[in-house]
Amino acid sequence: MLRVPAALALVVTSAACGSAPAPAAPAVEPAAPAAAPAVPASPRPPLEVAGFLGEQRIPPGTQFAGTTVGGFSGLDRDPADGTWVVVSDDRSELAPARFYTADLRFDGADGALSAVELTGTTSFLRPDGSPHPPLQGGDGTTVDPEDIRIDPIGGDLLWSQEGERIVPADGGPPTLIDPTVRFAARDGRFGAELPVPPEWRADAGERGIRQNLGPEGLTFADGGRLVVTALEGPLLQDGPVPTRTAGAVSRIVVQTRTGEVVSRFAYPQEPIFADPVPAGGFANNGVTALLAVDDTDPTRFLVLERSFVTGVGNAVRLYEIDTAGATDIPEGRPAGEATPVRKRLLLDLAELPLASLDNVEGMAWGPDRADGSRTLVLVSDDNFSDTQVTQFVAVAVRN
Repeated sequence: MLRVPAALALVVTSAACGSAPAPAAPAVEPAAPAAAPAVPASPRPPLEVAGFLGEQRIPPGTQFAGTTVGGFSGLDRDPADGTWVVVSDDRSELAPARFYTADLRFDGADGALSAVELTGTTSFLRPDGSPHPPLQGGDGTTVDPEDIRIDPIGGDLLWSQEGERIVPADGGPPTLIDPTVRFAARDGRFGAELPVPPEWRADAGERGIRQNLGPEGLTFADGGRLVVTALEGPLLQDGPVPTRTAGAVSRIVVQTRTGEVVSRFAYPQEPIFADPVPAGGFANNGVTALLAVDDTDPTRFLVLERSFVTGVGNAVRLYEIDTAGATDIPEGRPAGEATPVRKRLLLDLAELPLASLDNVEGMAWGPDRADGSRTLVLVSDDNFSDTQVTQFVAVAVRN
């Protein structure tokens, strides 16, 4: 565990901020199982994006508190004090698997995003109090962090990691590590682990998670009584990944705080948006973030889909989805047999006045605005690449 004083803050702005990291909180055991929530009696109006609130960037290779900054794949804001947490997907290769604390400043009459300041970094710890090892030379407990949320009930952290699936056909040493969803204290101490649905498990056969397509999106719902997770891509038993001409079906899983599965929903992913250049190059599309619309309606979420195409770049689209009317995936059956969630396009990030669009993977609600709208902040994963950047992008969203 590494805790950095505010005096060592990294500021991405012409002005400085000075908030200190959030204090450590004791590990909290998950609460008793919650009953399946009721669907609101009256439908709410759809969301709309009301404006662009700016962008801040962190250059590739930036150093902070002995770590290389990057790989930001999820973030969240504590409404109690405004502190942000940002998770890195570094698999303990550059530094132990970790999250950062940060201050984001919104200034001016329009509440534009004017500064991002890193204030601390903390390692995720194993139950024995040690940091997670890297994949190579490790003991099978390496993690691939992908999303992070602040528990609205206890104030601790909830984070997901994708696990690992390498089989002989991949050409590397066989490795099977199950994905996990874990509670952690603010100082990184292990709190508890939710049992993952059995169909998620890494398997050498034709079932379970695909390599790098495990639980990517994570959110609390129903005021913290439910944990909802989205897989980046389809399970092996759920059919092929998206192509240029066809989408795919992945899963959104609703669990109680102790891990009891409440619902399994089918999520229809979009096809890949362009052909690679040259032909045959890498191209994909997947879910990178999931966010409850509010604390009261457990059926409405935002879903972020990110598509990358070699020689073309990234396409990032934000959808509003509704699970009301979707049917449960029959246990042991493919996701395509269920009625999927409904989705509508809320924003294509290509419409924003950005000089470039990177690999956007995380999103969280920011502060409420004076006009009644809310701030939505998105962050990109630079893959620790010299040719990419970390972007914080803010938009206003109105109900």
